Amino acid sequence: MVEAVARGELDALGELFKRHAARVRRIVRRLGVPAHECDDFVQSTFLELHRAAPRFERQAPVGPFIIGLAVVLARRRRRNAARIAEKLVSWLRMSLAGQIEPRSPAEQLEEYQSVSRLLAAIAELSPKKREAFVLVALEDMSGEDAAKALGVPINTVWTRLHHARRELRAALVEEAP
Repeated sequence: MVEAVARGELDALGELFKRHAARVRRIVRRLGVPAHECDDFVQSTFLELHRAAPRFERQAPVGPFIIGLAVVLARRRRRNAARIAEKLVSWLRMSLAGQIEPRSPAEQLEEYQSVSRLLAAIAELSPKKREAFVLVALEDMSGEDAAKALGVPINTVWTRLHHARRELRAALVEEAP
């Protein structure tokens, strides 16, 4: 289908979009793209797929190739430091909006502080460690697929994931009340 996309066949692009858009959206959301920008970001990823299709290796799986494009676009977006703060605020709002039962002010404060510590710890990870953590730990991607998506060897993914988890544990234990 990627070859058909490279030839300009929009039906093939539409089919790839149907199959992979939800996962791309979930991943880019976890990489920090604000919810209100996700639909445009996913669309941009598939427009980039149209441009990147000629570079696709025929025997490679399509999913990691598309995820890799999304990750590259997310890296480009992340270059602006002011947007990092926007991402953290958006994640915090999303996590607090999911509450079902009313809680006491003390419980709300405790949850807010816990979420804030976690988001701050994730934000402190290097972009490469954060990408590996999101894809493998949060998205349940296999190490092999994450390696293909990120364009790195499998051992690099495992190393980044190991260091990300260690840094997160240390940060959360260090900041715990």
